Amino acid sequence: MTVVVPPITDVAPSGQGSNRFRRRPRQRMTWARRGFLLVTLGLPFAFYSVFVLWPFVQAFIYSLTNWSGFTDTFDFIGLKNYTALLHDDIFLKALRNNLLLALVVPIVTIVLSLALATMVTVGGESTGAVRGLARSSVYRIVSFFPYTIPAIVIGLVWAQMFDPSAGLVNALLTGIGLDQFKSFAWLGEVSTAMPATMFVIIWGFVGFYMVLFIAAIKGIPAELYDAARVDGAGRLRMTMMVTIPMVRDTIQTAYVYLGILALDAFVYMAALNASGGPQNSTLTITQDLFNTAFKKGQFGLASAMGVVLALLTLAFAGIVFAVNRFTGGKDS
Repeated sequence: MTVVVPPITDVAPSGQGSNRFRRRPRQRMTWARRGFLLVTLGLPFAFYSVFVLWPFVQAFIYSLTNWSGFTDTFDFIGLKNYTALLHDDIFLKALRNNLLLALVVPIVTIVLSLALATMVTVGGESTGAVRGLARSSVYRIVSFFPYTIPAIVIGLVWAQMFDPSAGLVNALLTGIGLDQFKSFAWLGEVSTAMPATMFVIIWGFVGFYMVLFIAAIKGIPAELYDAARVDGAGRLRMTMMVTIPMVRDTIQTAYVYLGILALDAFVYMAALNASGGPQNSTLTITQDLFNTAFKKGQFGLASAMGVVLALLTLAFAGIVFAVNRFTGGKDS
């Protein structure tokens, strides 16, 4: 019997490596490849530069001027607008309000949304297969409904509900015997204007982030919950040890988006308290920016406010990503 041995082509001469491990020659950049890169990368970057990057640069340039917004001439004044903001009590008050919103709104919204999502998905019976509450689809629809309503409509509706004389909130409270809330101005008192505003924002977004967390929890293998249940873990411990670590990146994304919303919140504030609330208790940077630009005609100073708000937003996102990274996130 004759055995035919195929030639060995991958063995290189002595002192050389195998052909399989040799570096492939670089492919030539053909016109077709250049055209593909131009269409898929060049055009999107061009649009992004024109409609996103350039407005930021333009706003920074205007922030260094005394432009009134309605003339074609202006003078460069350097950093005087930024110095003026540091001594502007109204702007500093608006900055504190924005920071308070960015601290409270994301945390409360995420906690409520995650709690509701956990109950709907894995908060059912403690025996048998892991499942959510009965008729959970009804809860999803009801909780998601506020998100389908435009923000301006939500603000106007709740402004009427908080009305001191004809509002539904005071009517319900006085109806159950709480007469101290008769003609109570929820949006007219310093102590309640900001909490009432936060409640409206949270109410409008809890349903959306609940659905977001439901989708993330549905992607967690059921075996993890079964194993935790076998080990004797209760509902709270399963949430802390299984659910939260597995949806950590989703929580991070939700926190960034909610923080950006809280740092803006112009629509809600304009609908609930267009004047900034009593003693500017609900005034935000965007409201102050709008008043400075279109009521005072100081577009240069307003541009400086916009630059500060943009930097504040970027810093907020950076802090969230950094905290997630250094506390054991997937990006670490």
